[in-house]
Amino acid sequence: MELLKMEHIKKSFFGVTVLDDVSLAVNSGEIHALLGENGAGKSTLMNILSGVYSRDEGKVIIDGNELPNGSIAASEAAGVAFVHQELNIFNDLLVYENLFLGKEKAGALGHLHKKTMIETARGLFDELGIDIDPMKKAGELDTGRKQLLEIAKALLGNARLIILDEPTTALNRGQIEHLFRIIRTLKEKGTSFIFISHKMPETFEIADRYTVLRNAHFIISGIISETNPEQVTRYMVGEKYSNEDVYERRSLGEDFLDVKNISGKGFRNVSFRMKKGEIVGFTGLQGAGCSEIMQTIFGSLPLESGRVQLGGRMLESGSIHMAMKNGIGMVCANRKENSVLPDMTLLENMYISRHAIDQKNWYISKKKEEESFAGYEHTLNIKINSSDDLITSLSGGNQQKVILARWLYTNASLLLLDNPTQGIDVGAKEEIYRLILHLAQTGKTIIVNTLEIPELKKIADRCLIFYHGELRADLTHEEIDEEKVMLYATGAIPGQASGSEEKNV
Repeated sequence: MELLKMEHIKKSFFGVTVLDDVSLAVNSGEIHALLGENGAGKSTLMNILSGVYSRDEGKVIIDGNELPNGSIAASEAAGVAFVHQELNIFNDLLVYENLFLGKEKAGALGHLHKKTMIETARGLFDELGIDIDPMKKAGELDTGRKQLLEIAKALLGNARLIILDEPTTALNRGQIEHLFRIIRTLKEKGTSFIFISHKMPETFEIADRYTVLRNAHFIISGIISETNPEQVTRYMVGEKYSNEDVYERRSLGEDFLDVKNISGKGFRNVSFRMKKGEIVGFTGLQGAGCSEIMQTIFGSLPLESGRVQLGGRMLESGSIHMAMKNGIGMVCANRKENSVLPDMTLLENMYISRHAIDQKNWYISKKKEEESFAGYEHTLNIKINSSDDLITSLSGGNQQKVILARWLYTNASLLLLDNPTQGIDVGAKEEIYRLILHLAQTGKTIIVNTLEIPELKKIADRCLIFYHGELRADLTHEEIDEEKVMLYATGAIPGQASGSEEKNV
């Protein structure tokens, strides 16, 4: 029996269409996989279903009744619950307090019936087979139990349709199996799930049916047992890949970066080598560990085991200052939060890192710095009025160029670029690609982390693909193909990284 029907949904933000005539149907007691690449429209569609966003056109119908537009309360009353990837757990509250937050059991005078809530929590956990003490602080739970606590909260609110957004990203295999057992048990009792995941093996393990979105459009729905991971990947990727390439093959220098068996936050036992002047792309879905590896090399995250050598020198773990002194620069993923100093001028944003590591010259000559800035302004084609303007006066692309100039000014020999074209328009992206290639031509060694596979094809000499914290494949430029990369990145094929130990010797 059909529980949910979303018909001809349309949604735009500031004139940009993010959903265009999208439909979705989910049956009672069904696990429905909602699939698509980043930016396909999955989260927007679910936010419309849960009432967070209003829809421009279309209908949302549950049990034959159309829901009012943009009403969280109406969606919750209809039995819709959204378990987000970023869990809404208050670590300083007890487990039962998290469970009943906003749904407290109280007497006529507002006195809380703590004993009743604790006993109800215990009964619910026992029914689900969850080993959680209601009197424990939520912050003491591991990620898997926090995920189960979120599901228990949804069930306490009489949820009939639970949206799970990337629920296994931070879980180990044992936790995933436990989660899936609970999902199947609830399915047998009639609860429906919308399961959002990029991980193909898990999707095919748990889902009954699927729907694919691509570029804000509905592509196909079907029965999961009647397709395969390769076919679904083709639906997700489509024919959007462009063969137009700015990539140029170059002569590479000697071995320069040697990463051996490193483990840290979000990744384990990773090894690779790079030559001077080489561009290596990192890619993988959220939670794959790519960004964490770069942060560890840069010293902002501690190295738990293994070693990193740069130009034959062993790098000190957990020290950004030493990484900078050893010639490492990092353009962080979130430019606004982690790179841009909004109250400083363009000039100050450029020279701040240089003077942070220059122990010999404490005096700042504005004339000298302006001459240096003018050189980078020309080389990087930074469009400005004056170097005394605040950096926030520039477009995203030009801000990114100033941050890049910051690290070039430190004479960094290894550049770590974490999603360098994030939030940048198409024209500026092409400029950034050509700049990266130019810098490699001058001898800079560059790691670029990106989720955009066509980006890798435009700039990378090699591509390292990560899945759940492990290196799964090491592809040459000729081997980089969107479908192939997606298969490794989602775990649709397990892969075996041949590693730079063989490819780059």
